[in-house]
Amino acid sequence: MVLKRDFSITYYGHSTFKVVSPKGKHILIDPWVMGNPACPDRLKSVDKIDLMLITHGHFDHMADAVALAEAHTPKVVAIFEIAAFLESRGVKDTLPMNMGGTQHVEGVAVTMVPAFHSSGIQDEEGRLVYGGDPAGYVVTLENRFTFYHAGDTQVFGDMRLIADLYEPQLSFLPIGDLFTMSPKEAAYACRLLKPKWVIPMHYGTFPPLTGTPAKLRQATKGIRGLKVIEMKPGDTIK
Repeated sequence: MVLKRDFSITYYGHSTFKVVSPKGKHILIDPWVMGNPACPDRLKSVDKIDLMLITHGHFDHMADAVALAEAHTPKVVAIFEIAAFLESRGVKDTLPMNMGGTQHVEGVAVTMVPAFHSSGIQDEEGRLVYGGDPAGYVVTLENRFTFYHAGDTQVFGDMRLIADLYEPQLSFLPIGDLFTMSPKEAAYACRLLKPKWVIPMHYGTFPPLTGTPAKLRQATKGIRGLKVIEMKPGDTIK
């Protein structure tokens, strides 16, 4: 297969993105699609998934993991406890891992890094099941472009280590406040991570998530060379 320079990112709303890699691999991050109120109707039927990444166990990040895995049989990367939960629901091809580990899947390098959050999984009876620790992912595509999806997190000092070790050029950062960083903390995260581009996420889906890209842009205006990319649900960029 010919390696193309470009790749695409489609925003499904909230924290759910699909990245189509330079070699055409479809990577879905945090599969909350059908019940996601921010997701446009035209995207609720997912066409293809080769690789699925799950940052943590909350419904707004993995509610559709089982259904989409059954429909598309992707490789599913998650922390050990979430992988075990999915396997108990019949999901095949799980690839469990933990913090600091790297897996090479479908020609893509996936490294799990920490997040400061929680990770309970709500089962069919509404009970909370232990979901291991929350995580983020550093992903290196076939053309060596590297991005960081932070999952749900507060800013933390070891984001500087992520910058030093992996040098992500693009960061997906939550900005909604209440359950994650606000734009103020996300701006500090940008100073630690030093990306060229940042895509804000996890805002506006519910009324309490009050952070906005405009507030992030204002908070980062002193960071030279940083571009805030505001994606609307349904947008695709290359």
